[in-house]
Amino acid sequence: MPSTTNDSNGTSNGSSIHGIPTSCASCPKPLIYSGSLDHLPYFELTPIIGREYTTAKVTDILKAENSEQQIRDLAIIISERGVVFFRDQDDLNIADQKKLCDLVGKYSGRPAENGLHVHPIYRDPGNLTLPDGYVINSEAQKKIYSTMKNRAPPTEPKDLSREWHSDSTFEAAPSDFSFLKMEQTPPHGGDTLWCSGYEIYDRISPSFRRYLSTLTATCAQPVFKTAAQAGGYAMMEPRGSPLNVGDAFAPVHPVVRTNRVTGWKSIFAGVGLHVSKINDVYGYEDQFIREYIMRLITRNHDCIARMKWTKNAAAIWNNSCVWHAATPDTHLVDGIRTGVRASSIGEVPYLDPNSKSRREALGIPLV
Repeated sequence: MPSTTNDSNGTSNGSSIHGIPTSCASCPKPLIYSGSLDHLPYFELTPIIGREYTTAKVTDILKAENSEQQIRDLAIIISERGVVFFRDQDDLNIADQKKLCDLVGKYSGRPAENGLHVHPIYRDPGNLTLPDGYVINSEAQKKIYSTMKNRAPPTEPKDLSREWHSDSTFEAAPSDFSFLKMEQTPPHGGDTLWCSGYEIYDRISPSFRRYLSTLTATCAQPVFKTAAQAGGYAMMEPRGSPLNVGDAFAPVHPVVRTNRVTGWKSIFAGVGLHVSKINDVYGYEDQFIREYIMRLITRNHDCIARMKWTKNAAAIWNNSCVWHAATPDTHLVDGIRTGVRASSIGEVPYLDPNSKSRREALGIPLV
């Protein structure tokens, strides 16, 4: 039965399912774009997802007289388009990258006590670290995960559907915005793909959407605990929120959530690397639901934006409404892929039943 809960700020959120808020007297209203970035040239990657600013410099946005307005507008555009790309960010240092990511979350209404995420296994001896940034490196990943117990070598081709995920879903308060700048790229390969959770939701029949909206998922990620134990180091904590502590890494999140910036519904914890099970259904139903959502991703390639990385290119995305997947093919060209990522930590995911789908909000027919 639904019950009354409090959100992370201690205000009443009305009813809930298994502790997940499902009505929000205190939920933020969608933000309205003010037009402060209209002077920047861009093109849309697809009609559904993605935008690329062709000449914009992130540092110029940070230094602008109306920087708060521009950053808030950027958060709105990212949240509506899912992911935004920039090229040639050669003047962007790590401190400014972290600053922008932090302010995108702050100015778009994340909980006041939250900040940037710290990866749980940042201290792993196989990791590459910088003084103030988390490094994504294709070779370092091999070293990190080789320390995990019972990690057998592959005996068949990898199932790449396992690559899809939303950042930090294994935390009680997961990431809202992530900002990745690529420092080193292979001659080809290593592309990243993003898929719109908004559009996947809109591709589901209304009756089945209503059922999925009653479900939650457990987003377990025990590999971090085993990696820390095998490596003999302490887990990082707190991780961007007072709620993100400990080593359980098994929070419960809604399958359908509302994006706080746009107010649009998206499939969230229904699929992906960190989703371990759909709760309160039989085993076969759990498997069916997750495979069905994954099938929607793989059969609807018009929901996907693809980034061909170039040196000093950058991408900022909203994890509340997109999944992403890196293409693990750099070993085929003896290439190393190195980037620096910052992630802001947002609110505990919630579903406002009065929120709309993207197509409903924009008046776009399904067919």
